[in-house]
Amino acid sequence: MAFTSAWSVSAHDDGFINNALAPRLLPLIAAERGDPLARERWDRWRREPLPDFRTWWKPFGRSERQEADALNSFHELTASGEHVQKMYGGLSPEDDFCLLTHVWDLATDEGDLFLSVQSKEFALRSFFHAIGPVRAALIPGWCGNFLLPSAEVRQTLPAIERALDFTAEERAVAEEQDWLDYRDGEESVLDGPLRMWRQAAGDGRGLCGVAVVIY
Repeated sequence: MAFTSAWSVSAHDDGFINNALAPRLLPLIAAERGDPLARERWDRWRREPLPDFRTWWKPFGRSERQEADALNSFHELTASGEHVQKMYGGLSPEDDFCLLTHVWDLATDEGDLFLSVQSKEFALRSFFHAIGPVRAALIPGWCGNFLLPSAEVRQTLPAIERALDFTAEERAVAEEQDWLDYRDGEESVLDGPLRMWRQAAGDGRGLCGVAVVIY
């Protein structure tokens, strides 16, 4: 089935984080994190990290081992969750606040937004597989979705650097396991999040991370 997904990390002032985003996004992230099935999938991935993606991945989301429970569990874990997905098109008829017009469009400075848009694939899925569960566990929030005011950005930066600041050898291994195709000059999932964290920490701003299906 054809679909397009996006994973974004955007920088915002604390007033916008606390007043506009927190009441809307935090309950959705909590609902995703509190789902027992989601927690089971996370724990399974930590126990059973997947092997080299070239043994099971095929373009457009197909796999040679779709019947494998561990693989299916990881696919479900790293797909857009039904709760946070509401951020893309508007939370309700009474509240049309949505990710596209009320969050992404605010990033008038190119450096204030990391956005990975993928056709028939999830950026977060490749990112998580490339860095593995130990590093992924250092990222706050749930499965690429997070909301942090500036103080928490500074507080979590050391953990993010442990997760995403690689030695040359570690970087080579991670790049080999990131199956996304990048256009010339496009920022990879291995670079964008760390850049955003460091930049936001230096600027005294908060961060919003959201993984959704666009259509």
